[in-house]
Amino acid sequence: MVKQLNKNNKAYFICEECGFAYLGRKTANECKQWCRTHHSCSLEITKYAIKI
Repeated sequence: MVKQLNKNNKAYFICEECGFAYLGRKTANECKQWCRTHHSCSLEITKYAIKI
């Protein structure tokens, strides 16, 4: 499960492993799985990360 943050009437999903934020829950879950498995971040996933 990833954390959900509601800010400015938008939902953001936070990877609990690295703290990156995403607009989609699916992408945040993919990030979390990658981080847990590889103990690093994937550039293919984190390119979708956004700044809150």
